[in-house]
Amino acid sequence: MGLKAFVFLLAALSDTSSIIDIHMPLKGVKASELRDNFADARTGHPHEALDMMAARGTPVHAAVPGTIKKLFLSKAGGNTIYEFDENEELCYYYAHLDEYAEGVHEGMRVKRGQLIGYVGSTGNANPEAPHLHFAVFQLTPEKEWWKGKAVDPYPFLVAAERRREK
Repeated sequence: MGLKAFVFLLAALSDTSSIIDIHMPLKGVKASELRDNFADARTGHPHEALDMMAARGTPVHAAVPGTIKKLFLSKAGGNTIYEFDENEELCYYYAHLDEYAEGVHEGMRVKRGQLIGYVGSTGNANPEAPHLHFAVFQLTPEKEWWKGKAVDPYPFLVAAERRREK
């Protein structure tokens, strides 16, 4: 995402948007260590997510406070979690999970940093390359968990990390 697109998106979101204070969903990983692969090409479509390589079983934490709207097993994403932020502006998507954390269920309220699952390679992920496929999208007015405009989480993760380091 170019700087101009980043600034435009930031202006379009409310002052209380969850992405402003997003946290890394994998503890011990710094945003500055990641490669922004949001715009990478995939078979017939843009990636529109951030792949975070990690050991199988690495804990995955909620990046923002919100509500688990959908637990879904899909051919592409495997075990997935769709989390809406508190304002229901954005959906945070966690995919290729080996499993969900104990007690995680649809409708559950979560706090930022709360354990929600574990890194894996379910769905169409390479079994030899476990990772968290992490996506964010701006919800439509209908608030459908599977629809929205993709948002590159990388620049927001980096900016939030820099603010916390000051």
